[in-house]
Amino acid sequence: MTRKPIMAGNWKMNVDHIEATGLVEKLHYTLVDKEWDPKKSDAVLCVPFTDLRTVKTLIDGDRLHFGLGAQNVSQHDNGAYTGEISTAMLSKLGVQYVIVGHSERREYYGETDEIINAKAKKVLAAGMTPIICVGEGLDIRKAGEHVEYTLNQVRGTLADLSAEQVAGLVIAYEPVWAIGTGEVATPDDAQEVCGAIRREVAALYDEPTAESVRIQYGGSVKSGNVAQIMSQPDIDGALVGGASLQPDEFAAIVRFYQL
Repeated sequence: MTRKPIMAGNWKMNVDHIEATGLVEKLHYTLVDKEWDPKKSDAVLCVPFTDLRTVKTLIDGDRLHFGLGAQNVSQHDNGAYTGEISTAMLSKLGVQYVIVGHSERREYYGETDEIINAKAKKVLAAGMTPIICVGEGLDIRKAGEHVEYTLNQVRGTLADLSAEQVAGLVIAYEPVWAIGTGEVATPDDAQEVCGAIRREVAALYDEPTAESVRIQYGGSVKSGNVAQIMSQPDIDGALVGGASLQPDEFAAIVRFYQL
């Protein structure tokens, strides 16, 4: 089975809705200029909530080949949850992907595997695709427990999901020590864990499910290292932070197959 690579740019808490217009247009023109083939890779823009309507309007109006993603969502449908955003609100805006369980949400907001699992279920029920993040901190890596630690997160976040649901979602392996630090796991490091994740999915479900699920690597991905990372057999894309705010860099990452 051939899994289509997926490059997701996570803008984090950057870029207002006015700035978003210029960023998306420059990214589009750069990709067109470099003859990007959208059939060879998916490009997803995971933008702040306040940018969603603007970016969706650009995508639809100019027929841009970008998927639209949100960076978080509530596990609740509605009610007295001040400041939260529901899956219904996102789906009405045409959102296709939702990041759940990013390491920053885990660290700063205390999100557990149980909460992330609940969010993933809501995203799937609303007809969108969750990008489920897992990964270890530096202390876990140094202790040599990174594989089992990450697989425990996989088990927790996929709990009670069907094989069909898992086959269609995205799992992003993000070693926390490599996010925004300039440090990056070697291609072999990334493959070690991504391969273990795929084998775990096969054990939890079956081989066809494991062969279908797309697994990303996230952590200081740049144009200079993306080709090596993407050469690994179990890595199907990248979850890109800072580099996604630089149109030239993100365009190169999206068209990694030309590098």
